[in-house]
Amino acid sequence: MSAEPVAASVPVPRDGSASRKITEGIRDAILHGEYRPGSRLRQEEIAERFGASRVPVREALKALEAEGLVTLVANAGAWVSQLTLEECEEVYQARERLEPLLLRYSAPHLTPQDLDELDALAAAMADTDDVAEFLRLDRQFHMLSYRRADTLMLGDLVQRFWNTTQPYRRAYTLLMDAHSTRIVHDEHHLLVIALREGDLESAEQTIASHIRRTRRMLSAHPEIFSPVP
Repeated sequence: MSAEPVAASVPVPRDGSASRKITEGIRDAILHGEYRPGSRLRQEEIAERFGASRVPVREALKALEAEGLVTLVANAGAWVSQLTLEECEEVYQARERLEPLLLRYSAPHLTPQDLDELDALAAAMADTDDVAEFLRLDRQFHMLSYRRADTLMLGDLVQRFWNTTQPYRRAYTLLMDAHSTRIVHDEHHLLVIALREGDLESAEQTIASHIRRTRRMLSAHPEIFSPVP
């Protein structure tokens, strides 16, 4: 499913703090489901919401496009990025292969404090019934497991994949029954155990299976990918 995120390369806003504030606000709104995939993002409404001019709004939307959260169409406007079922399956198949590799780069450099924090996050996820809180902790957990990877492109690519699939992870979480939920929590704990033991093969297999399970569940529910009316 997924303490700081793996850093993504985004354009540096010209309008400083206003653009950063808008970028952070819209990012949070998209990741928390306030804006559904395919929703129109109107510059005038965003400017009014944040009490800003359109210049920092345009810079913020460009930054969010670089993160994979927004799609800009020349002379038409901005929309929250969305995926078809086929596109989502492709992204998840890429994640199944790339995230184990990113984990392999990171795992040898994770500190005892990192591992303790992963343990605590896994426990916190198991203790909450709040979907938004679970998703926040899940993202924090997985990004923490990757944080020690020293890569040129892979970390940014994985971060972008996480951004574009965030709405569908939320949908997956809402679909999980008690059995599926237990498996997800068990996989989190198994991943931490494998990392503590230095068993990279088991850690890679666990994360690949973790991602594959979500892909299969989403593929069984094509209605999730219906366009915004």
